[in-house]
Amino acid sequence: MIPARGLLYRLYIRRVKGQLQEKNVPRHVGLILDGNRRWARLRALESSAHGHQAGADKIHEFLTWCDDLGVEVVTLYLLSSDNIQGRDKKELDALCEIIESLADQLSRFRNWKVRHMGHRDDLPEGLLGQLDAAAARTEKNSGLMVNLAVGYGGRQEITQAVRRMVDSYAKSGGDVKGLAEQISVEAIADHLYTEGQPDLDLVIRTSGEQRLSDFMIWQAAHSEFYFVEALGPDLREVDFLRAIRDFGRRQRRFGH
Repeated sequence: MIPARGLLYRLYIRRVKGQLQEKNVPRHVGLILDGNRRWARLRALESSAHGHQAGADKIHEFLTWCDDLGVEVVTLYLLSSDNIQGRDKKELDALCEIIESLADQLSRFRNWKVRHMGHRDDLPEGLLGQLDAAAARTEKNSGLMVNLAVGYGGRQEITQAVRRMVDSYAKSGGDVKGLAEQISVEAIADHLYTEGQPDLDLVIRTSGEQRLSDFMIWQAAHSEFYFVEALGPDLREVDFLRAIRDFGRRQRRFGH
């Protein structure tokens, strides 16, 4: 970056930060870091793995921005259940290795608490081992909560939550009529991966795509959305700050 432009950029960052109000910072931010493969393709890189690695490197920055601003929870959409079914095996294996390394690194940085969200059955043992190790290593940490959505699908999560609720009720000896009376928004929420966490306030998606792609469709019921044209690895702090500023300016009506 040309020095003069670098100075102007830092001044602009400071200006945008000055426009933020602490009370308007979202508690829970979701990130769909899209465009990694396109980023690699535009640079004529050898494989999409280079793009996925660049995206993983950007995640470190993104989480630091969130932590420094006072965000409490961040959920990262790293690998969907649809990806597992649709991606080439070679690409999928490389992506799993990148996620393994990312989970390990995040669990050793600051005081962050790392958790895995997703269906375990379709994930490689090595990846599951690293996700579990990261969660165990950070179990007693009290800083930023980092949810790693790996092997995750929103509809699948809701289905599993209902099954767990039914199974728990059946084990207690309840009948079908009683089960129907037990079903509620609160009861289902208590069986989701995000039990005890606030719902998503803000979802940020890169690469210009404007869809949820089965990402936390329950928790995003009242979320605000912010779409960035930049590809995942090119996301800048100023893009993030603009998203937070835009969130703070919106009137969240919750049906009122």
